[in-house]
Amino acid sequence: METESEPYVRLASLRQLHRAMADMNTARSLADTLQTVADGVVGALGYELACVNLVRPDGDLVVAALSGNTAAEALITGRVGSRDSWDRRLTMGERWGDLVFIPHTEGWVLDDDDVPQWYTDGPAPRFEDEWHPSDRLFAPMYAPGPQGGGTSGELVGVLSVDRPRNGRRPGAWGREALQMYAFQAAIAISNARLRSNMQRALVRLEREQQALRASEESFRQAFEYAPSGMAIAEMGGDQHGRILRTNDALCRLLGRPASAMRRYSFSDLVHPEDIGTLLRTSAEGGRAELRLCRRDGTYVWVSLRNSVVADAADGPRFLLTHVEDIEERKRRELQLAHRASHDSLTGLPNSAELRSRLSARLCSQQPQTLPTAVDSMEPYESFDSHDAAFGPPVFDRGHDFDFPPGRDAYDGYDHHVHTVAPAAGADDGTKGLAVLFCDLDGFKSINDRFGHNAGDAVLIEVARRLSNGVRDGDTVARLGGDEFVILADGLGRADAQDLAVRLRNEIIQPIRAEGRAVRVGASFGIGWAHCGMTADEVLKSADERMYVEKRSRPKQHRRAG
Repeated sequence: METESEPYVRLASLRQLHRAMADMNTARSLADTLQTVADGVVGALGYELACVNLVRPDGDLVVAALSGNTAAEALITGRVGSRDSWDRRLTMGERWGDLVFIPHTEGWVLDDDDVPQWYTDGPAPRFEDEWHPSDRLFAPMYAPGPQGGGTSGELVGVLSVDRPRNGRRPGAWGREALQMYAFQAAIAISNARLRSNMQRALVRLEREQQALRASEESFRQAFEYAPSGMAIAEMGGDQHGRILRTNDALCRLLGRPASAMRRYSFSDLVHPEDIGTLLRTSAEGGRAELRLCRRDGTYVWVSLRNSVVADAADGPRFLLTHVEDIEERKRRELQLAHRASHDSLTGLPNSAELRSRLSARLCSQQPQTLPTAVDSMEPYESFDSHDAAFGPPVFDRGHDFDFPPGRDAYDGYDHHVHTVAPAAGADDGTKGLAVLFCDLDGFKSINDRFGHNAGDAVLIEVARRLSNGVRDGDTVARLGGDEFVILADGLGRADAQDLAVRLRNEIIQPIRAEGRAVRVGASFGIGWAHCGMTADEVLKSADERMYVEKRSRPKQHRRAG
């Protein structure tokens, strides 16, 4: 820019300044903007050398662009000067508005600081306003202040200019032009930084969106094509637990289409006996093993595991439920449990299971004395199958007892209903837990004459006949060898006698074993369980009564063959 005829500035110089400002505001990147700022100082303001020192995030200033000297550009571009050194420079010298001019007479103290610099030697000035090679002129670039109106904000960088083409220090117009240029450069650099940050943010956002889409696609594929069942259900609100989405594996497992599954929640599909298990399972990361209903009404055992899914802003929360088919494992477990508690030959409950079921009905405390009971009640009674009258027994599943005032059947016994024995003598209607001990007569001779295979066939058939002869809910167990025990709750004394007669009449019928018909007899002893007795005591009482009954009969009545 021509300065020797100030204030008469040529129109061409103004056009150059305007073009330089327009160029630095239309550059496509921050790097292009910085270089355009440096080039504009040389091309429009009439300096031979211009350097843009940009403030970094850590506060130090880096040489970001240089124009006018390729050697200097190669030497100092990218080098860093500390903020302290720059603050020192900007507080020295003469203030020309926002500009800082440090004459060569003062600038020698800066020769050894860490600010990158470039200058050439030359002759001493001949005139007072002539430019010396060691003179320094800085134009700080401040971002517009938050209040606008030309107020200065934070420091963006510093323009260093050197060697005016006319060889003189800039006059009033040159200083004003450089100051305006620095202000516009600060705006252009701030805008370029903002665009750069926005571009980086957009790139980062696009990458995150791509990663999110890839993650969602991976989840979708993992969800849809998982070999085990998967479901997404609502969490919270009025529709808590409602199934929103299921995969094909779960639909196949339950035999229900996906459109139908969306009408249910897991509480609608769970087995009634497993509702409590489902409710006890925590919604956040809970796990349970329960049964779900298939479309055909059958149930399948599953392992159900929940995980909570929420968005980053803690928005809608969902339950991701993993449903694994464990029917085969449960079947094996039930088989193992059945084998452990049942006789392998007859399939009846074994001795351990019998004692467990009997103990579950008894407690260690004696029951309250009932008005219908007598203190001399017997723990068991004698029974001779030949003396009893034949006829259909009468079964009663329970009896209402009158407990003393202030107590009831549950009071003080942890909700346990005491088991009592019917009174001896006349049948007064009291019902109790009858224990029928059955021992086969003549079984040993069958084993000896026809072999153990025939004996096993007899035991299996006797077990079948006993099981068919009792009510649902009664227990028929094999105690061992040829001994069987029946637990029948809610019977009176006459009921128990009639049951024993009927079972014996079933047992003495001919049995096919190893191609021939064989016969066995049966002796029954009836014991009565009541609280205060142990399971072994109850069984012993019934066993003793059975031997009393067996010895009381003629030997020929006990034989079979």
